[in-house]
Amino acid sequence: MQTDLQAVCEIIEKHGSEKASLIGILQDIQAKMGYLPRKALVQVSKSLDIPLARVYEVATFYRAFSLEPRGKHTIKVCLGTACHVRGGVRILDYLETQLGVKAGGTTKDMAFTLESVNCLGACALGPIMVIDRKHYGHINTNKIETILEKYR
Repeated sequence: MQTDLQAVCEIIEKHGSEKASLIGILQDIQAKMGYLPRKALVQVSKSLDIPLARVYEVATFYRAFSLEPRGKHTIKVCLGTACHVRGGVRILDYLETQLGVKAGGTTKDMAFTLESVNCLGACALGPIMVIDRKHYGHINTNKIETILEKYR
């Protein structure tokens, strides 16, 4: 973890030790490490002179942050109204079965993190699934395996 702490210190230095930089620092740590490890949060707390509880409060408030390691690829399935009525739940159920993980979890091989979201802002394309930043609209269970193969 020594090299990781060095990277954390470099990120903090880049932002400066201002308390107002907390969210930006956490974003950069997550981008670098894929999640927010406890040791990194402890270092941020010490460097910014912010109580560790406050750092955790921010890290757990925003859904974009994760305290657990995440998969190499993130799959988001929309369950908003338009996607729901067009089969979004079936898509999520299918993915949970195929990947062997419930929404909110990460596959054992760390390849995928599966999430359900309330809206992806693409109602006309529903049901929609996003892998990393690539959108797959009008998705159905027949297309999913072919799509997943691109990411394995």
